[in-house]
Amino acid sequence: MRPFGVFSRYASALVVASSFACAVAACGAPKAEDPGSVLRSYARALDEGRADDAYRMLSEEARRGISIEAFRRMVKDSPEEVREIAKALARPTATPVVTAVVTSGNGQELSLVLENGRWKVDATAVDLYAQDTPRHAIQGFVRAVERKRYDVVLKFVPDSHKEGLDAAKLKTAWEGHDKEEIEQIVAALRQALPTASIEETGDRATLAYGAGTMQLVRERGLWKIEDFD
Repeated sequence: MRPFGVFSRYASALVVASSFACAVAACGAPKAEDPGSVLRSYARALDEGRADDAYRMLSEEARRGISIEAFRRMVKDSPEEVREIAKALARPTATPVVTAVVTSGNGQELSLVLENGRWKVDATAVDLYAQDTPRHAIQGFVRAVERKRYDVVLKFVPDSHKEGLDAAKLKTAWEGHDKEEIEQIVAALRQALPTASIEETGDRATLAYGAGTMQLVRERGLWKIEDFD
């Protein structure tokens, strides 16, 4: 169903892995290193080609996504690129922000930020239809469809699919001949979200749910639903 009509992969993987390295500092023992020092240590290990040391700084989630052998190959096969990434990581443009994410039983995410030693609820808890991450976009999309807020659903439509589309047409289709299919898709998305793994590559993301797949695209910093079936 079609509802609405950097560097190489090595560099991307290394940068993503670095974010998990910082997460170790945020979620580790009470006297864990600060995120900045972890990031600098990770960058230094990459710069010096110490793949095993860098790998040990990754969180369990990051290590599940890439084996030590694959990580070693990335560092070995692209030494110049790795050093360039390491230098960039060693010079952050802003103070590291320590965050945490709590997921409810229905898959809803709540973000928190550590400020002056105290955890505070992030602004994303206020926006019911946030589009800052693929997961938030999917959650917002599901919520908008369930509440029949077709004016809000339009926010999740990529610009290339908006021509000739409006809230009234969505309502007619999704409460008419497409109603049963849309209800099944939304139910499957809601069931999958609590444990779903979203594959993100650059400005595109993919979620596999039930027997279907949802494709997302990022436009001007906002994630939108490009296709689903």
